[in-house]
Amino acid sequence: MGKLKRVFMYLFLSIAAIVSIFPFLWMIVSSTNRSIDVTQGKLLPGPYLGENLKKVFDTVDIVPALLNSAKISITTTILALLISSLAGYGFEIFRSKAKDVVFTILLLSMMIPFAALMVPLYRMFGSISQTAPFFGIDTISSVILPTVTTAFLIFFFRQSTKMFPKDMLEAGRIDGLTELGVFFRIYVPTMKTTYAAAAIITFMSSWNNYLWPLVVLQSPEKRTIPLLISNLGSSYSPDYGVIMTVILIATLPTAIVFFLMQKHFVAGMTGSVK
Repeated sequence: MGKLKRVFMYLFLSIAAIVSIFPFLWMIVSSTNRSIDVTQGKLLPGPYLGENLKKVFDTVDIVPALLNSAKISITTTILALLISSLAGYGFEIFRSKAKDVVFTILLLSMMIPFAALMVPLYRMFGSISQTAPFFGIDTISSVILPTVTTAFLIFFFRQSTKMFPKDMLEAGRIDGLTELGVFFRIYVPTMKTTYAAAAIITFMSSWNNYLWPLVVLQSPEKRTIPLLISNLGSSYSPDYGVIMTVILIATLPTAIVFFLMQKHFVAGMTGSVK
């Protein structure tokens, strides 16, 4: 009975793995085929990867889109880690009667869908455009600012801080460190796995962000990679081989970041402190 149960378990896990990895494999295979092969559902690799890559770099402005996405994602990740970790640290370490009330309100804000916030945000950045054009509509800053911190990241850092050894903080204070010194010289190095997990989540979310950049970015030269892919797919006669090649290129940065930091990601998500 135990062997039969194990067989069914491995069978289920194998099917789940195949279903999960199939879209990625199909994307790779499709990038090596022509558009007509993709539409016909060809599942075998073809010899057209070089031709598709040449078309991408000759006809698609992929390099500016990649640079725009990289600038937005890297800047957002750095600012989000700094601000969210400071907030999570403060919520857990410092004592205040209103702290739990504020934190509850912060968590409740996660229930508000972003679509409900788009119009107020757009109007706010529209008014900012008149006094501070650098932060206004159709700027990289207008994409970054609404995403520099989230309630989830603050919650994530606070929960991880619960497992932080408080004696280390007290030792730092006794040695004469300021509160910022304790944070940057003790807390940050000790919580590197948490930072790694948060960095992966934030970078991937920012890199794949589509809705807000679609609303706020108007100039073609400021398009991010998701907007570029959407534009290619909405043409009158899309070349699916080229589209899949662009998607493959766009997937590489997030895949590289994840695989380089996956051990820290697992440790950070489980709340371990090393």
